[in-house]
Amino acid sequence: MWQEILDKFKRFPAQEKVIRLILQRGFQINDASRVVSGRIEIPHAQIAKELDVDRRVVDTTAQAIRDDENLWKVFKNVRSMTFLGDVAPILGLGVIEITPVNAAKTGLLGDVASAVANSGLSIRQAVSDDPYFVESPKLTLITEGKIPGDLVRRLMEIEGVKRVTVY
Repeated sequence: MWQEILDKFKRFPAQEKVIRLILQRGFQINDASRVVSGRIEIPHAQIAKELDVDRRVVDTTAQAIRDDENLWKVFKNVRSMTFLGDVAPILGLGVIEITPVNAAKTGLLGDVASAVANSGLSIRQAVSDDPYFVESPKLTLITEGKIPGDLVRRLMEIEGVKRVTVY
């Protein structure tokens, strides 16, 4: 699905940058072809500045999304979420970052979650980067409590795990 969306804009690199940012941030496109987060409008000039593109590129991209019924179904409904990764240590939570050998491998999340559960930790949040949008995707788990050393060893033994980082 994501590849189909990106393919529609592959001939327009600046617009593809806009699409990627909108998806990565979980922004939506509203009825008026404006980029929004909920009901808060994100100024197109600010998006353009961050991406180093002309504001009109953002306008054109948002309008193209609004004009395409299939794209608009996606972009009017996409949502952002609170990611606890950066604040977890402040909150006394553990952070496990898994770098996979192949992000498309089936079952990796289940294997990792089982190992965490077997160590007696509950998972508060699991976030997997989408390999279409992130060059080096990772699986990040936020756990209730600190990560025991033997869990890191068990995680490294899981087929498909390239690296384990604990914060």
